Amino acid sequence: MADAGKAEQCASIAKDVRGAWAEMPAGSPSNFDLNDLHVGQGLGAVRALLARSKEYAPRFELLTPADLAKRPPARWQVRGVLPLEGIAALYGPSGSGKSFLALDLLAAVASGAEWFGCRTKSAPVLYVALEGEAGIAQRIQAYQAKHGPVDGGFHFLLQPLDIRNATDRADLVQVVRATGWSGGVLCVDTLNRAAPGMDENDSQDMGRAVSAAKALQAELGGVVLLIHHAGKDATKGLRGHSSLHAALDAVIEVTRDGDRREWKISKAKDGEDGQAHPFRLDAVTIGEDEDDGEPITSCIVVPEQNADDAVRRALPPKSGNQRIIWDALPDVLKASSAYGRAGAPPTRPCVRIEEAIEKTRGRLVCDPKRQTERTQTAITGLVNRGLLEHREGWLWLA
Repeated sequence: MADAGKAEQCASIAKDVRGAWAEMPAGSPSNFDLNDLHVGQGLGAVRALLARSKEYAPRFELLTPADLAKRPPARWQVRGVLPLEGIAALYGPSGSGKSFLALDLLAAVASGAEWFGCRTKSAPVLYVALEGEAGIAQRIQAYQAKHGPVDGGFHFLLQPLDIRNATDRADLVQVVRATGWSGGVLCVDTLNRAAPGMDENDSQDMGRAVSAAKALQAELGGVVLLIHHAGKDATKGLRGHSSLHAALDAVIEVTRDGDRREWKISKAKDGEDGQAHPFRLDAVTIGEDEDDGEPITSCIVVPEQNADDAVRRALPPKSGNQRIIWDALPDVLKASSAYGRAGAPPTRPCVRIEEAIEKTRGRLVCDPKRQTERTQTAITGLVNRGLLEHREGWLWLA
């Protein structure tokens, strides 16, 4: 209980002993204490003073499972893909289509459209295109030719900058805020171009680039999405020092095997990772060259079905040999390394019909001498139902 004029000293002691303290009423004379208050104003005044006692909140708060259950769930910009706030990366090898995929993702966010079946929250978008700038105009024209006009909240920046430079960051924040920005997606394509001269394998250099991205996110809110390259060994993830991966809230990995492209979440702090999402790049003609009359083209992202999705969405037979073979085929197709054969879509796994018969015939409960014949009949029935495609000896899901 502090005498008048000694409240700060009393508060310091209370903090050290994890206790509470009370201060004499405002305007009390110097050294006025609790006894003076009691004598002058009675026990009622003392009780009122004690009711106004103060205490320091503990520095750390311990929560129970019930406390945690009351906290708000993770919030998403793109459900299961991009958090509403944080730092994320989309990466892949050169030629994998990562910049096309990033543009497709950003356009979906700008318009609030679903992206590969994932709900998005409409938000402003800024695409800082520091690599492949010459093709950006053609890419957005191709996207609009297919999907219609992109929302006005989608902006592009084609001028070079260094996100590690405080002046560059301040100027960027100023122009972005002038658009009325409020928690959107700032995409930097690529991290290497946005930090020129950086040694990506050096922990300090990478740390400065990550700190710069975090500084932008702190100023603008929302998500900073970094487009980056895969390392020489693509199985080891993002190129450069591992501190980059550790600092990220979400990571989208893009891969390519021939004409087969897909993306998946390789890191999600509060979501599911690992599910592959196949896609292809379709060429779109957007005009004609004024000099030679040749068509001007660019590409758009077109989602593909994976084997599991195709099986789920088709209407399979309910019973009999066709059902048994239908249930056995996905494992055979997923194990295949052949794609896009005999006119099949480039990302669709294919298998030779002889191999399909050989690997599924054992599922049928009948005389082993009849298994091959009955498997052939079941596959023919599935083709006739439109569930399978069979061409030039190759089989794939329709």
